[in-house]
Amino acid sequence: MAKQQGHKLIASNRKARHDYHIEDTVEAGLVLMGTEVKSLRMGRASLIDGYATFRGDELWLEGVHIPEYVQGTWTNHTPRRRRKLLLHRAELDKLLAKTRETGHTIVPLSLYFKDGRAKVELGLAKGKKLHDKRQTLRERQDRREVDRAMSARYKGR
Repeated sequence: MAKQQGHKLIASNRKARHDYHIEDTVEAGLVLMGTEVKSLRMGRASLIDGYATFRGDELWLEGVHIPEYVQGTWTNHTPRRRRKLLLHRAELDKLLAKTRETGHTIVPLSLYFKDGRAKVELGLAKGKKLHDKRQTLRERQDRREVDRAMSARYKGR
């Protein structure tokens, strides 16, 4: 079988961008079982409750739901098991230093295949306050209104 090329999105965490200020992003590999890869190739995963934590000097992804493979047997995986993330030591040290600051956490932003390998985009995030969320929604609504006005003007209405 030929090696896969390109970028195939499996799941994205849109709620994370609403709930957090994303300060930095990092791409990490995942250590997965065979049935997890097959389930991901079917396009089934949920990042909503996911987060990353340090255990010792390693980074682990927790709370991500990858459903059991339908055609799997007794070798099937647990849907919400802890999965090891693969990063370079310098990246791990940088993330560890940032998460020790108050209010910072690591959240998964998207899960995808890149050239046939499962990758996760992690965001170094700081929680938003309620008024920040309102301001973001207001800015998005204003941007939509401006785009509508420009579009109507361009179409000659």
